Amino acid sequence: MPSGHIVVDGLSKVFPSQAGDITALDGIDISIDSQEFVSIVGPSGCGKSTLLRCIGGLIPPTDGEIRIGGDLVTEPDPRIGYVFQKAVLLPWRTVEDNVMLPFEIGGKPTDADRAAALDVLELVGLADYRRHRPGELSGGMQQRVSVARALVTNPSILLMDEPFGALDAQTRDTMNVELLRIWDESNTTIVFVTHDIGEAVFLSDRVLVMSARPGRIHDVIGVDIERPRSFEKVEGDETFWSLRQRIREELH
Repeated sequence: MPSGHIVVDGLSKVFPSQAGDITALDGIDISIDSQEFVSIVGPSGCGKSTLLRCIGGLIPPTDGEIRIGGDLVTEPDPRIGYVFQKAVLLPWRTVEDNVMLPFEIGGKPTDADRAAALDVLELVGLADYRRHRPGELSGGMQQRVSVARALVTNPSILLMDEPFGALDAQTRDTMNVELLRIWDESNTTIVFVTHDIGEAVFLSDRVLVMSARPGRIHDVIGVDIERPRSFEKVEGDETFWSLRQRIREELH
């Protein structure tokens, strides 16, 4: 089974609480193909981020199981890169040194590791900024550094938890186009959490629509829009608008 293939089988997650246990996820069954781009949308508090953390091995499920490439997920997996809503960069380190962090955590970096960091900075369009510090970059550029750091170890899967939610609309659009380019060139499986329905449709092969808590998969919607995509092409496509309206109605 390809290392980017994800299978979630009967996943439930319950958080203990003094006021009573909270069931965040209940009976989640999904299968995501290798190199597929899948977005997850749903009401606030429905468990989207919890599902992502379970897939990433950051928290254990209460029931059910998750397999990646056929292997049971029991802990964080080196095949997975994670991008959060905030870039979470070390301000005293250069862009290049921030991207090198995964190698430093794993041991003493090699010349090959340094070359990989430069390659991925080239991929995200930041090679010329490798000596800059995060405070010298725009918010969108900082998120590119975060994406580069997640990609530098060549992960099979990239989990992205509302990575562009804090950006202004114009920068967000630019980052969406850049993300599709990076995804196409890196051959990575992406699972992307967002509140933005248009963003989900624009980016994805499929959109998973979750119900309110306890989170369940309410619907799985295929996005039959030709790639490569641009906003000019997609916004003139009736399929885009019909899918967007369908998801909005299902969320309500």
